[in-house]
Amino acid sequence: LARHDGVRVIGTASPRHHDSLRRLGVEPLDYHSADLSRQIRELAPDGVAAVFDNIGGDSFRRSFDLLADGGTLVGFGTASQRDDADNQLVTFARILSSFAAWSLRSKGRRRATFYNFWGGSRTRPVRFQRRLAEDLGELLKLLSAGAIEPIIAGRYTLEEAPAALRFAEERSTQGKVVILGQTGGQRWG
Repeated sequence: LARHDGVRVIGTASPRHHDSLRRLGVEPLDYHSADLSRQIRELAPDGVAAVFDNIGGDSFRRSFDLLADGGTLVGFGTASQRDDADNQLVTFARILSSFAAWSLRSKGRRRATFYNFWGGSRTRPVRFQRRLAEDLGELLKLLSAGAIEPIIAGRYTLEEAPAALRFAEERSTQGKVVILGQTGGQRWG
């Protein structure tokens, strides 16, 4: 989506996925590299406009430090904290308080926020449904116009769901796993 809007994108992935990123117009870097931050700074000496980070933990701090003036860190996951014994609400409260503190300390030059796709689904269901319809509506328009193309790693029937889950968990997939179903004679995925 960023490339569709003409944004320069630096993406991190394991080296086996770098060619795929290049085909998408992304400048790839190895996320296992010990000097990843330095490599990003070489590509963007003044910092980056935005970082989308689903890793969490220490990665959030490193991402915030890579921002240019006016930049935004968008946390949207906590993959590195998946196995933490802490209560998820406590973990999330720590993240939000860190984001607020970093944003305040930067005196408005940079900010950090957390995006929760499901935010408001229970507390403000009408607003949530409206936002979802608008966002997905825009995506579907781009898809139908051929402006963007989904990357699908595999298609499985509902009966093959256990195999689809195993395939998705291999971490060698590029793209999403689609479960195909059928309702009233119509196929969906």
